[in-house]
Amino acid sequence: MTFAAPLEAKSIRFRARSFVAFTLTPEAPLDVWLEGLDHWIGNSPGYFAGRPVVLDLNTLKPDVAAIESLVGVLGHRGIRVYAIELDGHTALAPNLPPVLVGAKEATTDGLLPRKAREDVSGEGKAEGRAPEAGAATVGDGKAGASKAGDSEPQVEASGTLMIKAPIRSGQAIVHPHGDVIVLGSVASGSEIIAAGSIHVYGTLRGRASAGALGNRGARIFCRKNEAELLAVDGWYVTAEEMEGVSRGKPVQAFLDGDALRVSTLS
Repeated sequence: MTFAAPLEAKSIRFRARSFVAFTLTPEAPLDVWLEGLDHWIGNSPGYFAGRPVVLDLNTLKPDVAAIESLVGVLGHRGIRVYAIELDGHTALAPNLPPVLVGAKEATTDGLLPRKAREDVSGEGKAEGRAPEAGAATVGDGKAGASKAGDSEPQVEASGTLMIKAPIRSGQAIVHPHGDVIVLGSVASGSEIIAAGSIHVYGTLRGRASAGALGNRGARIFCRKNEAELLAVDGWYVTAEEMEGVSRGKPVQAFLDGDALRVSTLS
């Protein structure tokens, strides 16, 4: 008599990972908000391409029909909504993105509930600021520090992320705990997002967003400015706005009141 050997049961492994998601918070009147969003997209084509976006509807509080319409409108603009945040709802229609439950905002000190961060920071919106495009939600930050070139980034004891190799096109460096220092150049189509300041000792051709978690004192420094976009605490300037003024020069970018200044370094 022949007996078949029992098949060995294979366990399914579940692992937690942290990803960066950009939060859009529509406000009334919606047509004015969409106009501001179109201006942002016009200045930064492809900015949302491939980016997970969370739609925070706690300010607008639309009904289900309006949510479906808004998701479609954003989709036509190349913005894919991965999840929706709306207090008091646990699920929407099956054709809509899932409702995100228990979302937390990232801060330089860690993770806080969304309401707690609003109370602490007193955040507001003003004309000329990106419509919450730079509000990144992160986990422990480890997943955000991706490899650049053949050299792995090193986080110093001070919280500064040191990258010793150039950043290639398509790479995204997200560091929610301090400054980012790049010893090489930053290629077009790449991006650096930092809670603190950004220092690039080569040519900066990609996008750089400093003070991404509300640090208005953050700055961006680079040896040669060929950036597609510079932003501090959500306030931004584009390549077109810097043309003929600070292009090809060593510069620093910083907030001066409610405007982002880009000045040359001697």
